Amino acid sequence: MNKITNNKAWFLVLPVFFIVAISAIIPLMTVVNYSVQDIFDPQTRFFVGTEWFEQVLGDSRLHDALIRQIIYTLSVLFIEIPLGIAVALTLPRKGWGVSASMVLLALPLLIPWNVVGTIWQIFGRADIGLGGYLINLMGIDYNYAQNPMDAWVTVLVMDVWHWTSLIVLLCYAGLRSIPDAYYQAAKIDGASRWAVFRFIQLPKMQSVLVIGVLLRFMDSFMIYTEPFVLTGGGPGNATTFLSQFLTRMAVGQFDLGPAAAFSLVYFLIILLVCWVFYTVVMNAGKREEQ
Repeated sequence: MNKITNNKAWFLVLPVFFIVAISAIIPLMTVVNYSVQDIFDPQTRFFVGTEWFEQVLGDSRLHDALIRQIIYTLSVLFIEIPLGIAVALTLPRKGWGVSASMVLLALPLLIPWNVVGTIWQIFGRADIGLGGYLINLMGIDYNYAQNPMDAWVTVLVMDVWHWTSLIVLLCYAGLRSIPDAYYQAAKIDGASRWAVFRFIQLPKMQSVLVIGVLLRFMDSFMIYTEPFVLTGGGPGNATTFLSQFLTRMAVGQFDLGPAAAFSLVYFLIILLVCWVFYTVVMNAGKREEQ
């Protein structure tokens, strides 16, 4: 009876497989097909094998964009994760402050990505933006449209403002799942604040932190809309990340073959790093539990 029931349960999963096949697998196969062909028009195409992959992997512009992307993603993680944990620890656990905090934290997450870029584009301008005006008022020559470092810092601060709330909410959910008995036992034992965080709060936040880091890594590694609206990838190529480099190749230059090859490499990098990170973190958690 159990075997029949389990077989019938697969029918509930089939619609999901069907949707995934249409929305993901078929487009992926199309990209794979484009990556091994030289396409002149819909009727004229030639098989080139791995030529596009060799060309893309040897492109110095891609190397520069990859370096910028890695530095940017690591900067985002090193700022947002500790900041999110710190803010979550300071949030109230009871009373009206909980609801108020949740609403305020959720507001940046509700703003569309293109609107975020527009907000910071105006906010950072020295002539009409409050932020740019105040920075220049302090004697700092700030202009994100002309100075590469100013543009880089502005994009980074914009991302921190937009997405730190996600880490805060995830960490806060992990903290709320800790029973009060744990804190009472720590108080009886005379545990310090650091000991409570190290041995009670941090282990309970581990699972949500893994989710948060994976989400922020994938999103920051694929960031496109915000820097495109804010700086257009400039000045020069200072804020041209991998997604913008790919878009220029596919849409601007209409090099479908190299763009398809690069998109597959892009996808494999994200998949590999996420798998390595998830494996390392989960193995570390298992060793601590033992």
